[in-house]
Amino acid sequence: MFESIAQLLSEAGRQKRPLHEVIIDDEAEYMGTRKDDVLARMRRSLDVMKRSLQKGLETDPVLPIKEAMHMAVKMAAPPVFLGRDMKEAARWAMEIAEHNSGMGLIVAAPTAGSSGVLPAVLFKAKELLGKEDEDVFHSMFVAAAVGAIIGNHATLSGSEAGCQAEVGVASAMAAAGIVYMAGGNSSQVDNAIAIALTNIMGLICDPIAGLVISPCIKRNAMGVLNAFLGAEMALSGVASLVPADEVIDAIMKVGKKLPPELRETGFGGIADTPTGRRIKQDIVKDACGK
Repeated sequence: MFESIAQLLSEAGRQKRPLHEVIIDDEAEYMGTRKDDVLARMRRSLDVMKRSLQKGLETDPVLPIKEAMHMAVKMAAPPVFLGRDMKEAARWAMEIAEHNSGMGLIVAAPTAGSSGVLPAVLFKAKELLGKEDEDVFHSMFVAAAVGAIIGNHATLSGSEAGCQAEVGVASAMAAAGIVYMAGGNSSQVDNAIAIALTNIMGLICDPIAGLVISPCIKRNAMGVLNAFLGAEMALSGVASLVPADEVIDAIMKVGKKLPPELRETGFGGIADTPTGRRIKQDIVKDACGK
């Protein structure tokens, strides 16, 4: 398994092969399995992503936090500031996040709490670029490799490093995937990862009542816009002054400095506001039948 973004991109350049092919072969070798098995596993993930969006658009689940219900569907309103496509992509991410909060089947990419970002970005990029499912499929391997490298080198856990390790990493994975889908080069992939992570560095994890609902659902939408922005900047030639691997190191250092209250415990941030505490008390009363 690749130990760094630089190593991954360098190896693809050395072999003079498409990035996704290098990743697929490496995964098969690392897992000691057939290449066909690697492809089949990823196709199942793609199918689950598609179904999670479809189910999200078709249903409106009942959530323990009543105030957080019906948010995604409201994003179907005509856009005011965002273009139609970006607003729709943000809605898609929220629909998948709501589907997850309603105990629906999703792909943790890289976590359940950030599961709406990657599929929403990939599916919207496919539309905008006029690509095929196979292009999305190839981009998923690039995104997955980025997530695996960050997870092995740093963390994907909000309880370890805050939401920068969840929605932040999902943004970076998505940005890398769509830069690759758009035909970007290795340098642009590296820059997209670095920009997306830098833009969201220090983001805390503060779920109300400890549930992956609020602010998590809305942060998935924010992650979509961050991914598209990072990709757009990289493809435009904007470079990160700090390479992706160093940004990943910085993310982990920042995460370790966050106090426990800001790392998914539900004791800080908006979870510790009067409204956040009141919602938690209401949930406890409902659970106790009082």
